Amino acid sequence: MELKNRSAFHEYHIEDTYDAGIVLTGTEVKSLREGKASFNDAYCFIHRSEVWVKSFHISVYAFGTYANHDPVRERKLLLTKKEIRKIEGKMKEKGFTLIPLRVWFSENGHAKMQIGLARGKKLHDKRESIKQKDSDREMKRYLKR
Repeated sequence: MELKNRSAFHEYHIEDTYDAGIVLTGTEVKSLREGKASFNDAYCFIHRSEVWVKSFHISVYAFGTYANHDPVRERKLLLTKKEIRKIEGKMKEKGFTLIPLRVWFSENGHAKMQIGLARGKKLHDKRESIKQKDSDREMKRYLKR
């Protein structure tokens, strides 16, 4: 099971990526395994040398009881101090933001999130990306014949 943030690659130039663990509750894990999550407007921020993801929506677990979770709560991401310091340095530069790119489960069952250090695209960059995708698709179609 893997969920990707497709709009992130359309809206941003991804400069660098990091893999982080996510601190989740039991019902969040069960709902995430079912693939019921959304990246709409999700972003990451650094507070007191800790990385957090905000607005990452994990739907309420259908069979959960009173212990069910809040769907859009802030979730802590687990990174090394060295990685956090490196990200903080880049974030101080103008135009950089930290966004979630994908979520998956590792071989040993831990939920992981790939986050990207990104810079926003201008409108002409977005058009260029679309043209590039179309030309790649045409090339693949032509080569299949």
